[in-house]
Amino acid sequence: MKASQFLISTLKEAPADAEVVSHQLMTRAGMIKKLGAGIYSYMPMGLRVVRKVEAIVRQEMNRAGAVELLMPVVQPAEFWQETGRWDKMGPELMRVKDRHERDFIIQPTSEEVVTDIARQELRSYKQLPRNLYHIQTKFRDERRPRFGVMRSREFIMKDAYSFDRDLDGAKASYQAMAVAYRRIFDRFGLRYRAVAADSGAIGGDLSEEFQVIAATGEDAIVYCPNSDYAANIEKAEALAPAGPRPGASNPMVNTPTPGKSTCADVAAFLGVPLATTVKSLVLATDELNEAGEIVKSQVWLLLLRGDHDMNEVKAGKVPGLDNGFRFATMPEILAHFGTKPGYLGPVGLKQPVKIVADREVAVMADWICGANEEDAHLTGVNWGRDLPEPDAVADLRNIVEGDASPDGKGTLAIERGIEVGHIFVLGTKYSKAMNATFLDEGGKPQFLEMGCYGIGITRLPAAAIEQNHDERGIIWPDALAPFTVVVCPIGMDRSPEVKAAAEQLYADLMAAGVDVILDDRGERPGAMFADWELIGVPHRVTIGDRGLKAGQVEYQHRRDAAATPVAVGEVLALLKGKLGA
Repeated sequence: MKASQFLISTLKEAPADAEVVSHQLMTRAGMIKKLGAGIYSYMPMGLRVVRKVEAIVRQEMNRAGAVELLMPVVQPAEFWQETGRWDKMGPELMRVKDRHERDFIIQPTSEEVVTDIARQELRSYKQLPRNLYHIQTKFRDERRPRFGVMRSREFIMKDAYSFDRDLDGAKASYQAMAVAYRRIFDRFGLRYRAVAADSGAIGGDLSEEFQVIAATGEDAIVYCPNSDYAANIEKAEALAPAGPRPGASNPMVNTPTPGKSTCADVAAFLGVPLATTVKSLVLATDELNEAGEIVKSQVWLLLLRGDHDMNEVKAGKVPGLDNGFRFATMPEILAHFGTKPGYLGPVGLKQPVKIVADREVAVMADWICGANEEDAHLTGVNWGRDLPEPDAVADLRNIVEGDASPDGKGTLAIERGIEVGHIFVLGTKYSKAMNATFLDEGGKPQFLEMGCYGIGITRLPAAAIEQNHDERGIIWPDALAPFTVVVCPIGMDRSPEVKAAAEQLYADLMAAGVDVILDDRGERPGAMFADWELIGVPHRVTIGDRGLKAGQVEYQHRRDAAATPVAVGEVLALLKGKLGA
């Protein structure tokens, strides 16, 4: 491609609403243009990056035996009504009506459509296993779209769906996708981690997220530097403390703590470590009748160490809380504890509650908690002596840096990541809802076991930029760059020698299959270099009169601090070597 024939529209300043680096740089580099809240046009430079992502994904999905199809963006509501998601999904599901007042949705995902295809096409065990995928536009009506294409309303995803005869087959399909995803992300040239993720209502360990490592990432990734262990913060297990609970050594005392309503304030006021305090979190569960009305509620008290935070996903796995919970209302709190939050505790309750202690709290002695009266806390509290043992003990907390790794190979560290892929087993959730069955060897109908595998195609370039940039602009990995090499001739319009050398190198690179652009716009060197550094093309060759007289051109990688002189006759071989062409 020649730059004079391409659309290059760089900006010196980012728009005021661009909060993160990727949004700023994609806009300044002329890769995207905002059309509306969370809706962007992909300009030619940005679209080239998207197409590079798609090509790698397609190659590896096809290599893994998946078969591509294309499912509609607009889907009839009846399929979503079959699975119940028409009612369960909130306003993020864009609902529309056609001219006949029939309901449709603009798809955020395609489980219903692909399950409908499977129930019509996959009728025998002989047709299994099968993996169908597509790369398609999606829409989720985010309440607060932000961060450019990182959290937009319209986006492109690759979603794949596997179909198997049983759970063992589904696990095999899952493992094939796990291998394929590692190949995909290795080829992108990004630093990433495949982390164990919570699989929700499905249960089990068949769920992994693929996270691009970036300091600006939204997700916390827990990993062990000494092993392969990695999990997201919701999944990472906090091990039970070693050793038995110490014996009580202090009496329980009602201690004034005027105005000190947080564990940190209480610890500072009493001059004790924060880890000796216990925080109280009050939840509630509701029993509903057939009309959906609340007929009975149960109040729960979760106890965590003062320096720990509750993990809602883990709390949602506690028996009794696993069908959904809410935070208790103020009237419920006052009825059971007799005081407002900030001074709550498990001793001297007005009405009984279910008490669940985190593993750490269950082995604590002489701890501090609210006294259930304003401006007072209890010190020297001990299980068995001052209150009964908890109703349940569970892992309720988020991991903190330095916790022991569950695999026993060291301590855990935490880094930030951006989720760009997720694979998991769906089981029969959709096949049962839509009666998608096949006939086994005995001629009996069985529900299809499904898996789901997604990659955020348009999110991935933004994640790559968050990981690879400097003060001058983007630094693309070779595999994702809009162009791999840029040839920058100085004074091409004034020097026949420079023009001839630039066009010859351009032609040679094109013939070698290199994705090259020749900047023939006649820009001043400073402006030309600034454009390509902002856009992030990884390899640059500069050709000028002075260098040609010495038989040289200059090569510079986007990460290099300075250019390197290269003989004119050797630059093609140098580039081929660096690109593996």
